[in-house]
Amino acid sequence: MTDRLPLSVFIIARDEADRIARPIESVIGWVDEVIVIDSGSTDETVAVAEQLGARVIRNDWPGYGPQKRFGEDQCRNDWLLNLDADEEVTPGLAAEIKAKFADGSYADADGWRIMIRDLYAHETAPAPWAYGYHQIRLYDRRKGRFSASTVHDTVRPEEGARISNLSGIMAHRSIRSLDFQVGKYNRYSGMQVDDMRARGRKLPKSRLLTEFPVSFFKAYFVRKYRKYGWWGFILAMNYAHARFLRVAKAYEAELLDRTKTD
Repeated sequence: MTDRLPLSVFIIARDEADRIARPIESVIGWVDEVIVIDSGSTDETVAVAEQLGARVIRNDWPGYGPQKRFGEDQCRNDWLLNLDADEEVTPGLAAEIKAKFADGSYADADGWRIMIRDLYAHETAPAPWAYGYHQIRLYDRRKGRFSASTVHDTVRPEEGARISNLSGIMAHRSIRSLDFQVGKYNRYSGMQVDDMRARGRKLPKSRLLTEFPVSFFKAYFVRKYRKYGWWGFILAMNYAHARFLRVAKAYEAELLDRTKTD
């Protein structure tokens, strides 16, 4: 007999040796399996994951959505829980999931949204006001799969699928440092522009003027970064710059296109 849930956890990762332990340790021992999809780590990610009991599978990077779809296919259970390498299941969320599998109420929905809240390196738990967003992360893959988008990794439920919310939260340690954050924003803004151009989407040039102030307002007030004090001001400035950078890169690409046709 085993008290492990008939649930597969999968995590995509690359060069996450300093962070991969947290998501694995938050679920190992109470789920049926933990799978790490590694896309070519050059650090100790694979060794750390295997030492903690995860099964590691190598797959070259095809983009976010395709990599997660590959992860889904490696799981032996139909019910899946997806974590990113910078996320972890909090004790409260773990208890809630265990309870639902114990009484069978997990089957009351085909997919469960989980609140994912920011947790910074100097914190031990997400602040009550921490920015968060709901995503379907606990789900029956027979009723929904991750999208095939190379930039956006979101579970797309089938028509008619029943979706509900869990009350527990997932902690999101997305920022190792400000240096890391700036590099991440720079890389991701380029990927966003490539995705928009592939879909034929163009951004109005007026957003070069409005993107930074509007994004700062959104981050500082709507996302409540102001409650973090000076740290929140820094976060809002970086967020606004990242959004501006996306518009600037899109405009730069248009200028380069004109040069090629002249």
